[in-house]
Order: sequence, then C-alpha cells, then structure tokens
Amino acid sequence: MSLFAESEKENAQAAKPLAARMRPTKLDEFVGQQHFLGEGKLLRRLLAADRLGSVIFYGPPGTGKTTLSRLLAKETRCRFQQISAVASGVKELREVLTEAHDRLLASGERTLLFIDEIHRFNKAQQDVLLPGVEEGEVVLVGATTENPFFTVNSALVSRSRIFQFQPLSNEDIQSLLRRAAADPHRGLGQYRVRLHDDALQFLAETSDGDARRALSALEIGVLSCRERPVEFTRALAAESLQRKAVQYDRDGDAHYDSISALIKSIRGSDPDAALYWLARMLEGGEDVRFLARRLVILASEDVGNADPVALTLAVAAAHGCELVGLPECQLTLAQTVTYLACAPKSNAATVGIGEARRDVSEGRLLPVPVHLRDSHYAGAKRLGQGQDYQYAHDAEGGIAAQDYLGVEREYYRPVDRGFERELAERLKVIRARLRDKA
Repeated sequence: MSLFAESEKENAQAAKPLAARMRPTKLDEFVGQQHFLGEGKLLRRLLAADRLGSVIFYGPPGTGKTTLSRLLAKETRCRFQQISAVASGVKELREVLTEAHDRLLASGERTLLFIDEIHRFNKAQQDVLLPGVEEGEVVLVGATTENPFFTVNSALVSRSRIFQFQPLSNEDIQSLLRRAAADPHRGLGQYRVRLHDDALQFLAETSDGDARRALSALEIGVLSCRERPVEFTRALAAESLQRKAVQYDRDGDAHYDSISALIKSIRGSDPDAALYWLARMLEGGEDVRFLARRLVILASEDVGNADPVALTLAVAAAHGCELVGLPECQLTLAQTVTYLACAPKSNAATVGIGEARRDVSEGRLLPVPVHLRDSHYAGAKRLGQGQDYQYAHDAEGGIAAQDYLGVEREYYRPVDRGFERELAERLKVIRARLRDKA
C-alpha cells in the first residue's frame, strides 16, 4: 500500500459532491422506498432469506437506485460491478460475465452487476445477459427511468423482479438535508449551518423528490456563503437552486402518465389539478395539437350532452391553437380545460355507442325493417320497400308511432345532470310515443 494512500483517499472523498459523500453506507441509513424496503416488505424479506435474484429498479432520477444497488452488494456479500448501457457494448458485457463466471468457480463469490440505463441496451445486448441471469452467476440490478415493460426485453423482465422507485417525500428530503448539514465528516457540519425551516420546506417542495438536486442546492448555498455560522435562509435556498429541466419524454412514460392525469382531473371536475398537468405538459414541450385533439375527444366522451357547448368550445380551441400557436394558445387551452373540468359530466353517449357496437361485433345483426328501406329506385314498390313508412314531420309533435330498429333496445340512457336532465325528460315522452303502435 502507498504511504500516501490514506491522504489520497481523503482527497478523493473531499472532491466528491455532497450528494456522493452522503450516500448511506448501510441499509438502515437508506431513506425512502419503504413500500418495498420497509420491514416485512418484499425486498427486505428477500435479503433476510438470502434469496435476492435479478431485479430491475425503475423510477425517476435521484431516488436512490444506484445507492441501493451498492448497499445490496454489501448485504449479499457480492462483488459490485457497474457498467453503463450508454458506454458499453456486447464485447465488454461478455468480458464482465466471463469474469463473474470465473470468480464464482474460483472463490464462490457472486457478482452483483449494476447496469445503469439498462433500457438503452438493444435486444442483442440484453439477450447476452440471459444465460448469466438464468444460471445465477450474476445478480443483475438494472436501473432505468423508462417503464421496463415497454423498454426492456420481455425475456429479461420475466426473469427479474420489478421494483418501482417513487420520488422521495418532503419529509425524506428534509431528513437528508438535516443530516448533511450536521455531519462533520461527510457533510457540512464544519460550516456550522443553521437551516431555517422555510428554507428546508422550500428545497423539499422544489426538488421534485430528487435528493441529489436538494443536496446540491444545500452545498452550493453553504459554500458560496462567507459568513460563519451559515444562515441558510429561504432566499439563499432559492438562489442556490438551479431551475430544473422538466423531466418529460414525449414518447415515454411522462407523456402517457401526464395526459392520463390531465384527462382524469378534468373528468373528476378538478380545474386546479387540470391546469397543473396542462402546465407540466406545456413546459415539457408537448405538441399543442395533441392536447387539443385529446380535449375534443374528452368533450364528447366525458361531458357529452350534459353540456353540448363543451364540444363546440373544444373544436374551436383546436382551430385556435392552429391559428395562433404558442405561447398565446396556452390561454385557449387553459380556458377550454377549466370549462371542461367545471362542466356537468355525462358518458351516456360513450356508453351507448360502445354497447351498440358490441352488439354488432358479436353478431347480433338486425335486418333493416321493411318500412325503413330505400324506396327511391324503380321496382322498390314491387318488393314492398318503404311500405307503411310514416313521415315524422306529419305526425303530432313530429314523432310518429313507429319502430326504427325491429327490437327493443335502450342504448342511450341520459344522466340526471346538466342539459341531459332535460333530454332525459324529453326522451321519456319520445320513447312512449315510439312504442305506441295502437
């Protein structure tokens, strides 16, 4: 060992950013993800039984995927080896697997292979992992920010347990910040930091569940302040926190999850939540035409005849977005979103067409009643086409006592909300008249 080894180790540690220095060294220090790591939860039970197999960690950045992987290697007494799917190819991957195989035979030591951004491996690269995973020669821990059911080889997914990481809670973030501010060895304790409560709350709320981002802001604020002790105020926290680029992939989970949240918020009549999800998508660069199309669909699907104006407004909004574009059309979208959220809701038309199409698709095909058939061609009368048809405009109230289907069906059932309440009353009269064959 070098005479300067200890000094070199200290220098290397000091050069690391705060987030790296504060990584937990044992499992009990790990913060968050208690839904699968808490006492009695699946991952904890697997460790207790020494039955940890290959896993895929799926979740946003800064939630502890890499850190937990290192801790798992310690807990299972495995050799930790890390590669990045961005920088590694099949050749390097085969070399790592061969080394793991030889190590297992020579010493009995297993290898925990951590692959960051595993979704970036192509199918051929992912297939190379399968024999090692199946034989148990490596404990694979794949980390990804993308939904593995869409981006990782199904054969690999079927051989792995999926653990979904959630953004850290505000309480978790504040706990980490306090620990980092007080720790004199790995943290910032030597600077005598006085953390103000509103500064803690601000960092926790604006870090979006990302511990790395919160700790980086704390470190920047403390190191840039020359006064001792450091008064870490909300103003200092705001100055130290860089604006985070919105994590949004127009072809990935963020796209589908955000539009789902927007639609469900409007359907649930919450204009405030709807505006937030609209803002989230706009900030992420979502195509406004996609948003406009979805609102047109929603106006019919979820508002329907409870407020017929909703569809008119949604269609007008779609045209407006084409006409003015961003940034101005955000106002048009916001107006439409809030109107749709506050409008009375009905899916009666949606349910009705669904039931009617199901009858058709399942083979319940009805012949067109003779009196409704086309009678405008030569020879139609000889076939009896259109015979006994009653012209509705000649009937009292414009409704003739006439069968238009051949069987009794009620696909459209108006709800007791908005304009459909009035339609429901009118429909009672209409249906009674249609069924009056006397």
